[in-house]
Amino acid sequence: MTSCSIPILTHSARQVYDKMQKQSWMKLKDLTPAASNSINATVILVEKGNTIEEGKEKTKTCVALVADETACVNFQMWGAECEAFQPGDIIRIIKGIFSRHKNKLLLRAGKRGSVEKVGEFAMLFVESPNMSEMRYVPDTNQPSKLVPESQVTKP
Repeated sequence: MTSCSIPILTHSARQVYDKMQKQSWMKLKDLTPAASNSINATVILVEKGNTIEEGKEKTKTCVALVADETACVNFQMWGAECEAFQPGDIIRIIKGIFSRHKNKLLLRAGKRGSVEKVGEFAMLFVESPNMSEMRYVPDTNQPSKLVPESQVTKP
């Protein structure tokens, strides 16, 4: 008879594990713009644009291209996030928002979300379609929901 050893998780590790199990993870191809969405996704940072300072307070922002195995999207980072993440980093976005910001569709963590690095380089990804460049229209069955124009069936 063989025995099996299961590692016992510490209290804090157990809380993190339980929290992750309760969250639903989204693939980028399933993104639709909405002011109230809550997006949990694991992506790789493919390209990062220049950091700029905006407004009177000189808030640092930069836009990066992130991707998973289904699609890519433009991701806006703020403040310390601009220096913290580099191309090749695998990042986890918790409670992100995909909506219009300054007339551009962007994924971002927002005030209630978070972003963390969880690895480097070892992730399959595609660079097309870019969900930020899609044209979204009201769903014929649910007009309050937006869908990519290519998914709308024409009568």
